[in-house]
Amino acid sequence: MKLATFLPPGSDGPQAGEVRDKQVVAFADGTTVLDRLRSGERAPADGQGFALADVTLLAPVQRPRAILCIGLNYRKHAEETGQELPEFPMVFMKLPTSSVPPGGPVRCPEVVKRLDYEVELTLVMGPEAEVAGFTVANDVSARDLQRRESQWTRAKGADTFCPWGPWITTADEVADPHALRLRSWVNGELRQDSSTSDLIFRVPELVAFIAETCTLEPGDLVLTGTPSGVGMAMDPPRFLAAGDMVRMEIEGLGTIEHPVV
Repeated sequence: MKLATFLPPGSDGPQAGEVRDKQVVAFADGTTVLDRLRSGERAPADGQGFALADVTLLAPVQRPRAILCIGLNYRKHAEETGQELPEFPMVFMKLPTSSVPPGGPVRCPEVVKRLDYEVELTLVMGPEAEVAGFTVANDVSARDLQRRESQWTRAKGADTFCPWGPWITTADEVADPHALRLRSWVNGELRQDSSTSDLIFRVPELVAFIAETCTLEPGDLVLTGTPSGVGMAMDPPRFLAAGDMVRMEIEGLGTIEHPVV
């Protein structure tokens, strides 16, 4: 099942539903995606249907309670940045205000001069620290702030720095989250092209590590790290600028595309 939050044509408010057959079908009882994540309910949506092309997709959970991220979690990404493989997962957080729809936009603060992209397989949590589903996210990063500040709250957690979606694919539909191709493009140019098989710490390890000290609640996100091909590692580095269009895709999970402004 693919869970989505969307604006129907001519609607004043968001609805939740299920994406199927190039349509999004609303939940007739008015439940939200977060309601479904909390309950684990998998009954098909039976409300009004809309053509997927006619709706505006929003972030599936518009304001997640927690957005946890893992740094340096792909072997080739560690190589391209000249860093040793970590002994333990490197966990940091984005603020809830970083969450924006899959279509963005990402707004670059005036203080940031080196804005970068990171396509990431993202876990969406359900009850009892179980992974309820998977989605696509961009861990937008201000590399200049990241390098000069020992804490990454400003560099990674700025407003709009986490576009994600386009929906949540429930875990039962993902046979192996460690065998998915993930790619990113900037203005149509392929930048990242890798597989989650290159992950250093896999999904169960990440969830268990975080849960040692932090309660994971339904709707929380865990961004699992980015593969090689980021802008800062290119020679010369190539950072994002106003007017750029970023597209990200993970096999079986969908595509997000957003502008930088």
